[in-house]
Amino acid sequence: MAKELTSRSENYSQWYQDLVIKADLAENSAVRGCMVVKPYGYAIWEKMQAQLDKMFKETGHVNAYFPLFIPKSFFSKEADHVEGFAKECAVVTHYRLKNDPSGNGIVVDDDAKLEEELIIRPTSETIIWNTYRNWIQSHRDLPLLVNQWANVVRWEMRTRLFLRTAEFLWQEGHTAHATKQEAIEETEKIINLYSEFAEKYMAVPVIKGLKTENERFAGALDTYTIEALMQDGKALQSGTSHFLGQNFAKAFDVKFANKEGKEEYVWATSWGVSTRLMGALIMAHSDDNGLVLPPKLAPYQVVIVPIYKKGEQLAAISEKVNAITEKLKGRNISFKYDDKDNRKPGWKFAEYELKGVPVRIAMGPRDLENGTCEVARRDTLTKEVVPVENIDEYIEKLLVDIQENIYKKALDYRESMITKVDTFDEFKDVLKNKGGFVLAHWDGTSETELKIKEETKATIRCLPLEYENEEGKCVYSGNPSSRRVLFALSY
Repeated sequence: MAKELTSRSENYSQWYQDLVIKADLAENSAVRGCMVVKPYGYAIWEKMQAQLDKMFKETGHVNAYFPLFIPKSFFSKEADHVEGFAKECAVVTHYRLKNDPSGNGIVVDDDAKLEEELIIRPTSETIIWNTYRNWIQSHRDLPLLVNQWANVVRWEMRTRLFLRTAEFLWQEGHTAHATKQEAIEETEKIINLYSEFAEKYMAVPVIKGLKTENERFAGALDTYTIEALMQDGKALQSGTSHFLGQNFAKAFDVKFANKEGKEEYVWATSWGVSTRLMGALIMAHSDDNGLVLPPKLAPYQVVIVPIYKKGEQLAAISEKVNAITEKLKGRNISFKYDDKDNRKPGWKFAEYELKGVPVRIAMGPRDLENGTCEVARRDTLTKEVVPVENIDEYIEKLLVDIQENIYKKALDYRESMITKVDTFDEFKDVLKNKGGFVLAHWDGTSETELKIKEETKATIRCLPLEYENEEGKCVYSGNPSSRRVLFALSY
């Protein structure tokens, strides 16, 4: 099966598409630009969702659900917000169908036109802040820390499975605070939470930073981002957290009585990650043999494949495997025992390699005699014969090592792909011949930012939080610059 994959060096984009489909993660649907997330792909998303949800709740957030449909008038209340999303909105204009009088199937009933069109949510700030007006009256109602797991629609013209689809799954947090400082602290807390999730669970190193004014979320005063680097040297925005100031509170008249009884507008944040993280997971780690999944997010961490010729051999192996799996359960290690007789072991090995299962155990008659099994790890494609005794302890340590190794490999690659440049010629050369992140001085103007994008297609991914200010000259204009920023070609 791996031989059916286009190699990364031949065509990275096609390799990605091949892998998503052949590893049974997702497929294109009958609806233009929309995808079907298949059970194996959804199992990975569920693992992501469960861990993030746990982290949100540990920081005091609660889940709720808001309508899919948003009245069109809500969007006109916050000018920057409507301008940012107007071109991506899907609009519902009628509420009924009828049989075509001429007998040509079904048509829209012209008499069923909505008085006000409804927008299928591209994001939920407007409907949520309209709701918060009824929930918030006093400082005692704050902070309000709400998250929603939902689907959204953004009418994308160019789509790619997981990375950019017309409909996708995500979570969106929407919080309300009594003070500006509390809202800023919330925004920073969440971007740190996203960074922890990406690095600790996805094994994807990220750079945290602030977006430029041009790249901010529509309606935000500040947008924090985590930026990851894919194996083709392109950046992927992997999560954002927005300080919204009082823009939405003023647009929807959300006020509270402070401790002195004086009315004030609340301060807001919003933040989200989506199934785009699936794309990051695939492109950061996988190889020409298929997926490479970090153990913490793999649908099952271990697959066990019996090797036998006769039924009695299978029975004996299965008895031994049952003892092994009981031990794995005791250590909360997820597994699959594939004893189906419709495929040969070699086929199964290739399938589970393609699907990125972190550890594969093979056991045959000789292993039974010797009290051993063969253990193969997906990240290095190495095998080792190990005693069955204490196999659970061995596998537990191995999974930790695999998680750490996958992260280290991605981090080493990322670090090797960060290049400081001081001239525009160097800038263009790195983008063309190396790729990755380019650290360069920028004069802080939108004009220069847009000209660089126009000439090179590179964008400012962020103003990195981890790099200190450094005086210099802008690589494009030569004007004074107070810091280097992170440029890259991106998805």
